Amino acid sequence: MSRNFLVVHPEEGMSVLKGLASPARISVLKLLHERGALNVNEIAEILDLPQSSVSTNVQMLEEAGLIRTETQKARKGNQKVCHSVYDEILVVFKNEIKEAEPDAIEVAMPLGLYTSFDVTAPCGLCSVDGIIGLLDVPATFLDPDRMKTALIWFTRGHVEYQFPNNARLTNAHVREIEFVMELSSEVPGTSADWPSDITLTVNGVDIGTWTSPGDFGDKRGVFTPDWWKLKGSQYGKLKSFRINDDGAFVDGLRISNVTLADLKLNEHHSIRLRIGVRDDAKHPGGINIFGRGFGNYDQDILLRIRTR
Repeated sequence: MSRNFLVVHPEEGMSVLKGLASPARISVLKLLHERGALNVNEIAEILDLPQSSVSTNVQMLEEAGLIRTETQKARKGNQKVCHSVYDEILVVFKNEIKEAEPDAIEVAMPLGLYTSFDVTAPCGLCSVDGIIGLLDVPATFLDPDRMKTALIWFTRGHVEYQFPNNARLTNAHVREIEFVMELSSEVPGTSADWPSDITLTVNGVDIGTWTSPGDFGDKRGVFTPDWWKLKGSQYGKLKSFRINDDGAFVDGLRISNVTLADLKLNEHHSIRLRIGVRDDAKHPGGINIFGRGFGNYDQDILLRIRTR
């Protein structure tokens, strides 16, 4: 079963770090992870804390996107029920975009060069100059102008890309493959607290799921064009998905036990990458894929094949 995790970059995740900077809030997170959904009164009783203190800490955790809450009817009025969102939280310190490596074969895939798709509305495509085709009409994904795509969004389904397996052409031994792309959830408007389970599939094998924490619109993306409305999705998280002989990882955190052997690279002239939100996702919060000319990272979807 896929685990839900959050990778935090300190310069982007101060609210998360503040949410974790309290023994009481850590206790609340551990309790919800171990016991499941609880209301505020139950949390206060179990942790032997004042109800007012628990309410304050729950509000901070909710604002940081570390828990989600729902209001349910109780015998007397309403009660706030709290749910754990993440199984693991990883803080990373690193440069986001790596320089080309001498032992790596790199292929940059423009967003619009997908070879197949199956998406549900709300959905759409746009270039750096404007909207492509019609909004919320999946058939627009067939528009020839899709080749200019710099931003893709949809609610459920997938897009699939076919990368050349250049290592096979040169008879090089592959020790790892890596996909790098900028992703976020998708909600009408934006919401920093809108988790979405985004699954990657390579050569027909699900390599794992990353839970995006939200759809970000607090500020304009570094490369997002001026014509794009401010209330629309502005940028995502730059994610690195790696598969080697030890398993599959996102930003260094294991997401599954799928290895290179499971992908059967030597049997295929191409490497097929599918990006999507499954119908049975626990958090079906849609997806934005940012390409060159949109978001915070001016790049296409990058495949890096490391050889030896």
